[in-house]
Amino acid sequence: MASLSNSEDIKKDNQSVESGLATVSKRPPIVYTSPRAFFTSLGARWSSLWTRRFALSLLSGQIVSLCITCTNVTTTELVNRNWALPTTQTFFLYFSLFAIYTPYTIYQYGFKGWGKLILRDGWKYFILAACDVEGNFLVVKAYEYTDLLSCMLLDAWAIPVCLLFSWIYMRPKYHWTQILGVLICVGGLGMLVGSDQITDKDWTALDRGKGDAFMIAGATLYGFTNATEEFLVRKRPLYEVVGQLGMYGVLINGIQAAGLEHTGMKNASWNGATIGLLVAYTAAMFILYTVAPLLYRMASSAYYNLSLLSSDFYGLLFGLFLYHYRPFWLYFVSFAVVIAGLITYFWCSTPEEQGVLNPIAPGYVDKRGRGLEDEAAV
Repeated sequence: MASLSNSEDIKKDNQSVESGLATVSKRPPIVYTSPRAFFTSLGARWSSLWTRRFALSLLSGQIVSLCITCTNVTTTELVNRNWALPTTQTFFLYFSLFAIYTPYTIYQYGFKGWGKLILRDGWKYFILAACDVEGNFLVVKAYEYTDLLSCMLLDAWAIPVCLLFSWIYMRPKYHWTQILGVLICVGGLGMLVGSDQITDKDWTALDRGKGDAFMIAGATLYGFTNATEEFLVRKRPLYEVVGQLGMYGVLINGIQAAGLEHTGMKNASWNGATIGLLVAYTAAMFILYTVAPLLYRMASSAYYNLSLLSSDFYGLLFGLFLYHYRPFWLYFVSFAVVIAGLITYFWCSTPEEQGVLNPIAPGYVDKRGRGLEDEAAV
């Protein structure tokens, strides 16, 4: 009887989603009949853009971008203190995700339901976690071999990869203004790269070919994992997806760290400063891994990747106080260009059109805790 009831609930949820899609708001058209009508319609289009959902998406994107900057700063400080263990460093992140989100998943589903989740859908989350762990590892290794210019440019490869897999999973209809928004954001990235070159922040590449290959592979895995996680969190509760990502991430990351960095763990400097930096790094990454799925739901994983392009500007702000950087005017222009691209991305299309949002528990879960029905409201 329980399974029959779950099937009926799922059918009702699907019907409500289908009916909701039919009423997705459209942008008001631009009228070209006269200058007055044009500017009036332009104002109406601009006003329609600033919905609560879009404003939260824009804000969330800058939060994750700031978190990325915090992780870069803390990683740099750890390396300066003779602590360079990238795989061990992210172990604490995955453990935190597992320790916080998995118990809540068990509370919602019960041990039996959680066990069924692992047996039936665990392979999906294992692939997601493996790609996420290796993506982080490859990108960090790329910085050891190639230069900053290559890293920044090749890291943007995650954007078209994410767009491709998002289209494969959810079949969104990309409007030409969304492609224009992507190009504008990438133009802002070009200005950031130019600023770094002019201010001489680059370094000499040890092995450009190997480093570029690592960065392309890591960016490809980033794009795949972002799009895949968006696909999952649009269909399943957030705590399930993030909890499973943390659980399998702990296993994969822990084994890899033990195999590759066991000697480095003995030689690394373990003191109050490094522990504090590890706590700051883990906290920033935890916020990022929590906010990112919400951004996937409100906007899209592609929008998430575009938002990260502004992180170099926040890096400048950190550098002003920590490393006494001299601000270069092009940084401020590039930040404005990236924000303009993020606004252009949804100039015609709406966040609601990016994919179906219907997060429900699996039909095979019998026991459910309170608050499950509130997931769709996020």
